[in-house]
Amino acid sequence: MNSPRAPQERSGHTQLLRSTAVIGFFTLLSRITGFIRDMIIARAFGAGMGADAFFVAQKLPNFLRRLFAEGAFSTAFVPVFADHLAKGDANETRDTVHAVFTHLAMWLLIVVAVAQIVMPGVVMIAAPGFLADAEKFDLAVLLSRITFPYIFFISLAALAAGILNSHKRFAVPAATPILLNVSMILGATVFTRHFDPPVMGLAVGLTLGGILQLAFQLPALRKLGLGFRFRWDPKHPSIKRILTLMGPSVLGVSVAQINLLFDLFLASWLPEGSISYLYYADRLLEFPLGLIAIALGTAILPLLSAKAAQGDESGFKRDLELAMRVITFLTLPATVALIVLREPMLALLFERGAFSPDATRLTADALLAYAVGLSGLAMVKVTAPAFYAMKDTRTPVRIAILCLVINMGLNVVLMFPLKHVGLALATSLTGFLNAALLWRALRAKIGITVSREVFVTLLKAIVASLIMGVFLHQVREILWVRGISTFQQALAVTLMLAGGGLVYLVGAWVLGMREIRFLWRVVRKERG
Repeated sequence: MNSPRAPQERSGHTQLLRSTAVIGFFTLLSRITGFIRDMIIARAFGAGMGADAFFVAQKLPNFLRRLFAEGAFSTAFVPVFADHLAKGDANETRDTVHAVFTHLAMWLLIVVAVAQIVMPGVVMIAAPGFLADAEKFDLAVLLSRITFPYIFFISLAALAAGILNSHKRFAVPAATPILLNVSMILGATVFTRHFDPPVMGLAVGLTLGGILQLAFQLPALRKLGLGFRFRWDPKHPSIKRILTLMGPSVLGVSVAQINLLFDLFLASWLPEGSISYLYYADRLLEFPLGLIAIALGTAILPLLSAKAAQGDESGFKRDLELAMRVITFLTLPATVALIVLREPMLALLFERGAFSPDATRLTADALLAYAVGLSGLAMVKVTAPAFYAMKDTRTPVRIAILCLVINMGLNVVLMFPLKHVGLALATSLTGFLNAALLWRALRAKIGITVSREVFVTLLKAIVASLIMGVFLHQVREILWVRGISTFQQALAVTLMLAGGGLVYLVGAWVLGMREIRFLWRVVRKERG
């Protein structure tokens, strides 16, 4: 018999999964256009000097984007903004948005201006191995100066996304990365014809994409009555609260970004192309990670923040446990698919033009190392927001610093025997450690435990994924032959992925996994 709170529990779970589905849908479109973008980049620039230089130039503003815009700032802003929404004071909420926008825009302009002056030093720190090749170093500096203004526009876009997500308006923010991909596709195909070297057009496309991502969200903000306006009020109490929360968050999020920069630092000393191999492998990993974990993490932060503000601890735990079960249910088969089909997928996406079969093989090695850590990396995306929702930014920071030190050590140890693959493997191993430590801290903080249902989900997902893996391996031997046309490659990969997915779902159904039945009920309700 259902408990009295069962309807409320199902309603909350349905809301979480609907929000995740909306974000996941647009993330899927974003990943598809992203793959088209990367296919064009790989065809035009391969894994050579121009590609390595651009990926360094792209990494620098993205470092700050993930550190401030989508990292520390978002995790600090959303809980504070949720408190304002809970109070229901429209004027106070609007004043907060204006004050935060003005403060953020001012500091971003200063950062961009200073970076233009000191860019050679920044590139020298990020990729010192480039100093051995003056042409490559100068190109990286030039491209970084073009791409760096992207941080200004994407940070303001992240502020807009935080406001919209807090109002449960997930579609518009989730769709904005599509505009970035389209802009970069134009950069790689149209703008490159008008620049020398051509890769400059790609850098221009990146910055233009940031402008479009911000502009696309402004009409939705105005409909809420929260359009951006300048209001200089540095003593606004919300700014102080956000900065207080951001302090530890910056340190915590910077740990992950320092790891990425350290990978870049070490990879710059490896043979040419190593940075590109890691980039393309990471792009394929980001497909399931973004579609599942980032979408779920984005959806769950405002929901957990609202429950924390209301003091609903039981609801908080229920939503978090559901997220863990969904992550387990979806990431395990994705891991197996990435491992078994890594070469066919990479060959289909990138192996043409300047991207050689050797580049495919070396990228596949990195993808194997990344793929084994998918579940751990995904768990971090869900467990960390639980702390941010409770306005506890210190605990994730302490754990992240420990993981940073361990990851750096693993990087150095594994890089020598495994080269770029060692860097990817270190990331995966540290992801599992980070997730385990976060969960242990949650158990100590709020008493949440790994329930029997989570264990059952894990065991059943492992069985269904192994069955799927055997199926994919056998079908790959039949369908995948090197040298077949692009159309034949696409058909083979599509059939393998569709067949593998069907085998997993049937296996999950036969094993009686509650997750598939619950997701099916949500889909039927949506259709109704």
